[in-house]
Formats: sequence, C-alpha cells, structure tokens
Amino acid sequence: MKEKLKLLLKVLIKIGQVSLMMLFITSCWTAAYYFSYWLYNKIDWTPHHYVAQLLNLLFGFFLMGIVIQIIGRLFFHKKQKEVSDSMKNALRRIAQGDFKVRLDFGRTDPRYEELQTEINIMADGLEKLEELRQEFISDVSHEIQTPLTSISGFARALQNESLDSDTRTKYLRIIESESSRLSKLSENLLRLASLDSEKHPFEPKRYRLDRQLGSLILSCEPQWVNKTIDLAADLTDVYIEADEDLMSQVWINLISNSIKFTPEGGQIDITLSQKADHVEFRIKDTGIGIAEDQQELIFQRFYKADKARNRKAGGNGLGLSLVKKIVEMHHGTVKVKSEFGHGTEFIVSLPVTLPHL
Repeated sequence: MKEKLKLLLKVLIKIGQVSLMMLFITSCWTAAYYFSYWLYNKIDWTPHHYVAQLLNLLFGFFLMGIVIQIIGRLFFHKKQKEVSDSMKNALRRIAQGDFKVRLDFGRTDPRYEELQTEINIMADGLEKLEELRQEFISDVSHEIQTPLTSISGFARALQNESLDSDTRTKYLRIIESESSRLSKLSENLLRLASLDSEKHPFEPKRYRLDRQLGSLILSCEPQWVNKTIDLAADLTDVYIEADEDLMSQVWINLISNSIKFTPEGGQIDITLSQKADHVEFRIKDTGIGIAEDQQELIFQRFYKADKARNRKAGGNGLGLSLVKKIVEMHHGTVKVKSEFGHGTEFIVSLPVTLPHL
C-alpha cells in the first residue's frame, strides 16, 4: 500500500511539474501575443499572418528567456553563490590544516553534491593521515627519548669518581647498548622512509632462496646456540625472482624475532617449499606467543605486543613493519599464527616470478 502511495505521489508531482511548465509557456506566449498586437496597432502595421505568427513565437521565446533569467537570479543564483562560497571556505580551511571541515549543502544540483562528496572524502583522508602523522611523531619521540634519558643518566653517574670498576663497566655497557638501539632505530626509520618514498633501489634478480636462507641461519648461529635453542631447517631448492638485499632484511628480522622470544631450550622450525607458482617460507617457534587480539596489530609501526620484553630485548617495533612492506613490494603476503603462551608461526608467501608491468 505504501509503495502504491509513493508511486501515486511521484506521478502527481510529475503531472504538477508538467502543468506548471505548460502554464508558464502559455503565459509567456499569451503575453507575447498581446504585446505584438499592441505594437502593430501602435505603429499602424498589419503584417502577413505567417509573419505575425513567427514574430509572436520569437517574442514568446524571448520573454521566456528573460523570465527564466530573472527567476534564476532571484532564487538560484543566491544558492549557487552560497554553495560556491562554502566550497572556497572549506578548501581554504583544509589548506590551512583544518581537516575536520565537512560540507553539507542538503539537496542541491547533483554536480554540487558530487563535489561535496569528493571534498568530504578528501578531508576525511587528510584527517586520518594527520592523525597517523601525529601518532608517528609521538612514537618516534618516545622511542628516542627513552634511550637518551638512559644514556644521559648513566653518563652523569659515571662522573662519580667513587664508582668501582665493575659498576663503571656495567654503566658503559648500558650506554653502548642504548646507543646501539638508537642507531638501529635511526637505520630502520631511514629504510622505511626510503621504501615509502618509492625511490628506494629495487633490483630484482633470479637467485637461490634456499642458499640465502641457509647462509642467514648460520650467521645467527651464535644467538640460538647461546640460548641452547634447537633450530631445525628444511629448505627445498628454490629459485625466486626478488631483490636479494631487501629479502635478507625480511629473513633476518623473522629469524631474530623467533630467537629473541623463544626461551632457553626452546625449538625453532624453519621450512621452505614451493607451491605451484609461489614459494612458502614458514618459521615456527615455541616462544611466548601473541594474543589473538594483537595479531593484526603487530605489523603496525612501533607496535609491541609485549612492551616490557621488547624493551629488554632492544626492539623498537619497526622490524615487522619492514617485513610487511618489503614482502608486499614483492607482491607477496605475510601472515601470523599464534596462541599466547604456545609459540608463533610466521608464513611468508612469494611469487616465483614477479609480474612485469
């Protein structure tokens, strides 16, 4: 019933609009007819019937144009000016850094509605970008301030001449460790900035991925041997097209993280296999694990699932961000499977051959 009423209402509106248009046209041509009749009498001229009809038609169109122009200026020009001024003001505020501005013209010309939507989308995107920028600055400041405070405090403590040799050595090692952490943070920030700018050298080539992984695992041997971790690697002979230097950063970060968060006497299993047109790398450990609600967040910059453990281990929350960025540059994916307290598994899937555009 409601649908029928709506349809009837639409039909009535259309009929009303057509009736008003016909009334308007009839009024203009009637006025043109009497005007021309008055003019002929005024100048004492009786034109041919065809000429009279043609002049009446032209006068009618002329009068319609004048009336439409007047109505447009009286009713629509003001609305257009308001819309135009609102757009100018909104764009000016956006240019000045106010990204909270939103336009709402209500029902108006569809062209303005489209512009309104696009401006609001742009403002919304810029607002989110600004929030991310502020959050990033806050995170960077925090990550820099913490080691600087530690370095400053222990450097001040070293000025105490009464310190014994062991305490002095301990303080110096802490300063060295915090300095190394700052250096690593700076290095990762520069690498991320370079990758984000899309100006970072990207030089893919075909190489043996299993050999690269074997070499990197051996280079990390002192780390897992010192913790008496049982590390097993099953690497299939695999060729891949990728940037070897960038991919080494991915494998080093994932292997180092597994060693870092696996307790002494734990187990790490690394496998590499080929699946049709892609290769799959898996690294599984018996470490502390990651809570389910944090697994989607660990690839965010500066996010730390366990801040206390990360700080003790010297992490800065950028390693997995680099991993995700580099893997996506190679048209691959990285996933995590984990259960808090029961270890973690990272799965990296990469195409054997990069798509050439």
